[in-house]
Amino acid sequence: MRDFWFACGHHLLDREEGGGLVVTDEFLKVYLARPELAPPPEACTVEKTLHAALLAEPRRAVSKSDIAAIADADARENWSFMIAFRDHLIRHRTLESAYLDLVRNGAGSTPPLFLNQLVHVILRNALDGCEEPLVLRAAEIFFRPQRLTLHDGSLIAADEETIGGTGATPASPLVSMLGIPAQADIDVLNDDNAHLYWEHSDLFHSAIDLTAGRNGLAALASVIQRWIGHVMAIEVDVEPLTQMHDVNLTWYVGLDADATRIGDALWNGENLSEATQAQVVGLFRLTFHDPHIVLQQVGQEPVYLILAMSQAKVIRMKPQNLITGLPIHQLDMVS
Repeated sequence: MRDFWFACGHHLLDREEGGGLVVTDEFLKVYLARPELAPPPEACTVEKTLHAALLAEPRRAVSKSDIAAIADADARENWSFMIAFRDHLIRHRTLESAYLDLVRNGAGSTPPLFLNQLVHVILRNALDGCEEPLVLRAAEIFFRPQRLTLHDGSLIAADEETIGGTGATPASPLVSMLGIPAQADIDVLNDDNAHLYWEHSDLFHSAIDLTAGRNGLAALASVIQRWIGHVMAIEVDVEPLTQMHDVNLTWYVGLDADATRIGDALWNGENLSEATQAQVVGLFRLTFHDPHIVLQQVGQEPVYLILAMSQAKVIRMKPQNLITGLPIHQLDMVS
C-alpha cells in the first residue's frame, strides 16, 4: 500500500479499534513548531518558558493567566487559539469526533486553518488504501481552494496557493522539515502522469479536469461518498450529473457558499442568469442505502449536491455542509 499526504501528520496519530484517529503527544508537538507559536529571539521569558514546557509535556494544563502574562499581544492571541484547539482535541476520543463537534456545535474562534488541517488528516484516514491518484487529487478540493480556468474547452482546477506562488496559509512545519518546495510546475493529472502523484502528493502541483462528463467529477463523487461513510457512518451512493434540467430539488446541499446561494435561488423558482449557471462546476445525485434514516419529507427522493466557483473562479469547498445539510434524523445515533 502506497503512502500519500505525509505532511498532514497521519503517521503521528494512533488508531482506535473503530479506525478513528487518536491524538498523540507527537501530533500536538507539530503545532508547537508552527511559526505563529515558535518564540522569536525577542520573545519574552514567559512565552519562551511556556513553549519549552509544552514541548516537554504537550498536554500540560495552561491557564488564561499563563497566556495573559505573555508580553506580545499577537503571541497571546495565537496561544489562546492554540490552547483552546488543543484542549478541544484531547477532550474527544478521536479527531473525527472532535471535528464533528466543531461542525455541529459551532467552530467558535477556531481558525479555519485548523479546521482545514483536521479535514486533511481525517480525509487521509478515510482514503487509506486508495490506489487511485485521480481520487486523491479530487480529494484535495475538500481542504485546499482551487482556481478554475477554461482551457481548450476543458474546465481545469489547480491549487490556488500553488499557482499563486505564495501561500496565504503558512506551510505546515512538517512540510518545512521534509524540505518540500513551496512552488512547483503544474500538470493536469492524466493516465500518463498519474504514477507521479505518489511521489509529489504533498506538493499540490497537479491540476484536475472537472469538465462535466469526465473522470474528475466522478472521482470527486467517490471522495464525497467515502467522506460521508467515514465521518458519519452512513452509506450513500453519489454520482455526477451532466445537466441541471429536470432536476427536482426536493433537498439540496451547497458544497460552498456560492453553491448554496445558487441552490436557494433554484429552490425559490428563480431563473439563473447565464453567468450564474456558468459558476456551477458540479452537480451530484446522492441516494441513501438505508431510507429509514432519511427525513420523511424527503423519503426516497435523491439529494442533490451542488459545487460552484465564485465569480473570481475559485472553489472554496465546505465539507462540513455534508454533515450539517443532509436530510437525516437521529444524527447522534448514526455517528
